[in-house]
Amino acid sequence: MATPPPPLPPMPPRHVSCGSLLQELQELWGEIGQDEMKRDRMILQLEEDCLNVYKQKVNQTRKQKADLLQELSLGEADIDKILSALGERETFPRSEKLGGTLMEQLAKIEPVLEDLRRRRDERVNEFKAIQSKIVCLQAEISGAIDHGDPAAPVVDENDLSLKRSGELKEHLNDLQTEKNGRLQKIDIQTNSIHEMCNIMSIDLKMALKDVHPSYAELGRSKPMSISNSSLDRLSEKVHALNHEKKQRLRKLQDLGSTLIELWNLMDTPTDEQRFFDHVTSLIKVSPTTAMPQGCLAHEIIEKVETEVKRLTKLKASKMKELVFKKLTDLEEIYRSVHMDIDSDSERQTLNDLIDSGRADLSELLARMDIRIAEAKEHALSRKDILEKVEKWTLASEEETWLDEYERDQNRYNAVRGAHINLKRAEKARILVSKLPSLLENLTAKIKAWEKEMGIPFIFNKVRLLDCLDEYTCTRQQKEEEKRRSRELKKLQEQFATEQGAKFGTKPSPIRPLSSRKPLGQSSNANIIGGTPTSRRVSTPMSRKGRPSSGRVQEAVKTAVAPANYVALPKDCSDISTL
Repeated sequence: MATPPPPLPPMPPRHVSCGSLLQELQELWGEIGQDEMKRDRMILQLEEDCLNVYKQKVNQTRKQKADLLQELSLGEADIDKILSALGERETFPRSEKLGGTLMEQLAKIEPVLEDLRRRRDERVNEFKAIQSKIVCLQAEISGAIDHGDPAAPVVDENDLSLKRSGELKEHLNDLQTEKNGRLQKIDIQTNSIHEMCNIMSIDLKMALKDVHPSYAELGRSKPMSISNSSLDRLSEKVHALNHEKKQRLRKLQDLGSTLIELWNLMDTPTDEQRFFDHVTSLIKVSPTTAMPQGCLAHEIIEKVETEVKRLTKLKASKMKELVFKKLTDLEEIYRSVHMDIDSDSERQTLNDLIDSGRADLSELLARMDIRIAEAKEHALSRKDILEKVEKWTLASEEETWLDEYERDQNRYNAVRGAHINLKRAEKARILVSKLPSLLENLTAKIKAWEKEMGIPFIFNKVRLLDCLDEYTCTRQQKEEEKRRSRELKKLQEQFATEQGAKFGTKPSPIRPLSSRKPLGQSSNANIIGGTPTSRRVSTPMSRKGRPSSGRVQEAVKTAVAPANYVALPKDCSDISTL
């Protein structure tokens, strides 16, 4: 058996000091007769044990101080962090400014830190609530909410400032405004769908369910979808229904127009026409105009189609006359704008087609209407060009007249109507001077028209561009001939001047001697010798009642020419006769 441990010595009372205990120990050792060396070793051991106890206590106290300092430092850092996160500028005094012991400093920091943490938690909850609403709105707008509730937002506790809170609230307001705008847009479009469904007798609930199930729910157990995809589908639905509405209205208007045309053709009684007043009243209605409920239903359109088919079967006898009347209208449109159409061949083809019974008369009439509409478009597109062609034709005629007028040697004679021709010549010169720009503008318009239409511009069975090119070339040739004539005239005048200086005579530079005989001049007069004095020379100045100048008088004096001199007319248009 193990020996029991010796009993512990009784604990000294607390008021006993170490010195009294050491004295008592010395006495006990003396009574026992303990060796002095042993006594010294035991005392040294006791001193070492006491020192270790003190060291251990000091270390524990140091650690406690370090822990308090760390706790104080962490508290101050936490205060700074929370104040920075809250965006507040208030400062808390450092520990060295607080004064007192570490425990007292901690006691001063703890209530401040506790208050700041409470405020931080409140701000975090506020941020979390705002961000939750933002995430929810974003999920509704993006459509992610259809796939489940969005994840809870993570709040950044490093930035809990009022500025950040204001930004989040502003963002939330923007999202709420966008949501309200989308809801308003959805409301407008659903009302439009409701109106069009009533007009066309379409199931409204099915139409809305095709877009999104939430639009067709009456109880609104789920929020209405406001995502981009839902809005796009809703817009597409509105567009599709609007397109369907326009098609039905156009179809009903066409049927109504056909009905009226057939009624007029068949002399249908008024009482029978009244059954379709609700159809004919829509002929001139715009798609944006409010229309009565069910007026574009399939049943109504089918009834009108049935009536049109019934009347179509009755009009076969008058169809040929109607078709040929439209062909006549088409020919008249083509003829009015100088467009060609093979009327005889067209009439023969239509006649054979109708007589064979293989033609759909309604389609034939529709085709004729389309051709008439296209012909009117072509005619309208040619109108501006034809006006310019008319101006060009008028200018060309005036140019031809002006050429003939300038070749007339008697155009300045004081005869009846000469002043009228003179005024016309002045106007013609102004008009002809504008021909190049008119031709350039007309050619550009014709080229643009041919490029847009894809067909050549035919005028009087001839391609107009070819005519313009030919006319331009001819005009350039005439201009070149006139230029050469003027140059030749200058050379001849220069030659005459040199010869006159050589032989002592000088022909007049104003009006050279002409090989033609002036009107009214005697056949026995000497052409080279000059004009007889008994014949008055008619000049522009003399026609105004003023005396001729000395230079004009000098032009009619007698001039002696050398044997090899040929007198040429002043008008350059007469050079071509040489």
